[in-house]
Amino acid sequence: MTLKSRTARKSYPVLKDCLGAEAVHHIADSLSKVMPDFDRSVFIKQSLSKLPELELKARVYHLINTLHNHLPTDFRHATEILVAVKQQQKIQPKPTITGFVAWPLIDYVAVYGLQHPKIALHTLAELTSLFSAEFAIRPFIEQHYSLTYTHLQQWCRHPDHHIRRLVSEGTRPRLPWGEQLPQFIKDPKPILPLLEKLKTDPKDYVRRSVANNLNDISKDHPQTVLATCKRWLKQPCQETQWIVRHATRTLVKKGMPEVFTLLGYTECPQLRVTLSLQSHQLQLGENLELQLKIISQAQQPQKLVIDYAIHFMKTNGQQQAKVFKLKSVTLAAGESLILNKIHRLVPLSTRRYYSGQHKVEAKVNGLNKADAEFKLKV
Repeated sequence: MTLKSRTARKSYPVLKDCLGAEAVHHIADSLSKVMPDFDRSVFIKQSLSKLPELELKARVYHLINTLHNHLPTDFRHATEILVAVKQQQKIQPKPTITGFVAWPLIDYVAVYGLQHPKIALHTLAELTSLFSAEFAIRPFIEQHYSLTYTHLQQWCRHPDHHIRRLVSEGTRPRLPWGEQLPQFIKDPKPILPLLEKLKTDPKDYVRRSVANNLNDISKDHPQTVLATCKRWLKQPCQETQWIVRHATRTLVKKGMPEVFTLLGYTECPQLRVTLSLQSHQLQLGENLELQLKIISQAQQPQKLVIDYAIHFMKTNGQQQAKVFKLKSVTLAAGESLILNKIHRLVPLSTRRYYSGQHKVEAKVNGLNKADAEFKLKV
């Protein structure tokens, strides 16, 4: 098989197409069923007028503005129609207002409901099962904190797991694609009582969100997350053990030695580690080939996480490390292990390479055990 044919077979959908013409027709059809005076054809025409030239989030806001042209100006009445769409979807053999299609309907509440927070929060709870109101609730946390926080506390015990997940996902300080929550980035303490109530939730969907929230917090407050995880593990159960492992993934990648002990890995591994490179002179586009030889020098088994870090040269002449995963393993007393890794030094949209001295480190349980240098020419 040629490279061209391999590439041709690997086809991924473009996310913005999830809010394309088909989605517009689904929204129009649903509104037609709950609004007798809804002008379906005009809505479709206005929605599609600019859609092709817009990216995903711009499409969301364009469709929100179009919805505003057709929904009642009275916000309460408008939300009744949105909730009716949700109820109408329940009786459909194959619901169409799900996923990205529902995004503009939910975020409509965030754009036009900030002056009506009680109605808006109730509506978000009603609609969140269609897609997730995690983006839409964030302006209410910012502008109506006390009222919203009271709702979040109540929702932690809601029978609908979609609403419970809205608590943990909506309060993530650094939610991908969403607006950051500066007050929680600065001080995440208000989030912790909410996560405490959700940490043993019966739904994996909710527990995974709890872990992601803690992982967000760990980027700014690693010691807070470590302390929380230690407290949770004093009364361990399968659910919290999984959350702790998933919540500390950024700390593991950063190589914080404390987190490896927390996760049950050997605190001070006794090893002899040798790191060797196939070549110490490389050009961009070539492969960095490295080999790790690890010999256990302990009298008992050692539980290890083995990574490697490349200290890339930056534009200011300084190096910055990036950690890459290799292997998790338990070595018996005296056991040895050889690991080979090929790391491609190719241009990436997420990394720019610079000529100069680079360093590779072998890391075991977050500790630097060996290193070697190479020069890269760009």
